[in-house]
Amino acid sequence: MTDAPTITDSHCHLDFPDFAEELPDVIARAQQAGIQRMVTICTKMKNVDQVKAISERFDPVYWAAGTHPMSAAEEPLVSVEELVALAAHPKFVGIGETGLDYHYTAESKTIQQESLLIHIEAARQTKLPLIIHARAADEDMARILSDEHAKGAYDCVMHCYCSGPELAKTATDLGFYLSMSGIATFKNSQEVRDIFAAAPVDRVLLETDAPYLAPTPFRGKRNEPAYTAHTGRLGAEVFGMEYADFAAQTEANFECLFTRAIATREAA
Repeated sequence: MTDAPTITDSHCHLDFPDFAEELPDVIARAQQAGIQRMVTICTKMKNVDQVKAISERFDPVYWAAGTHPMSAAEEPLVSVEELVALAAHPKFVGIGETGLDYHYTAESKTIQQESLLIHIEAARQTKLPLIIHARAADEDMARILSDEHAKGAYDCVMHCYCSGPELAKTATDLGFYLSMSGIATFKNSQEVRDIFAAAPVDRVLLETDAPYLAPTPFRGKRNEPAYTAHTGRLGAEVFGMEYADFAAQTEANFECLFTRAIATREAA
């Protein structure tokens, strides 16, 4: 094992083909680096069984599911009932990822918004956190999140946050969380670092989005959960904290939001 502070990779994609040949080794390397938990995210409902099976195979792995906004026009529209039914699984910890992506798929924004509203209602009913992907859609995202929260509270994390400061403030004012990915370590990402520096530290999570967005010094290579520690060390610098203290804070944040992960561990 390791003496490194323990942290959580709150968002990765362990079902992707990039990991198919070495998943046990990937998870072992993560644990060696101090990553005590991983949340693997299902982005298409047709892959639910595969993602669920990974969580059942590996003790440190939890899962969430939804329809990614870039797939919203290509996949059957999921129902609230389907998402709520997934919450019966003890290691199912979140709803999504869902959201809005107008960078790649602006032509489907109407169906993306419809899908997002379904996921929000499922988050309300299950009391599990919503996992949001937002790209080039700040105004619509801020409006929908705010309007819907006023209709009925729900919890939320803005995954892999790299949108603007206004959306970040809207999210944190609603009590939502911002998740820091490897993007924050990139040389040209000062605006992202500034947004996090202005955010409440008790509203920050860590993630990889593996296999994408490997942090410096692995940029351009396949990402994996072990690399969460590199983003965590950068995060500590952004907040002017010792790494051990920042790690402990992000763990507390994760456990405040992803309460199902705590309940599952205590029941084990």
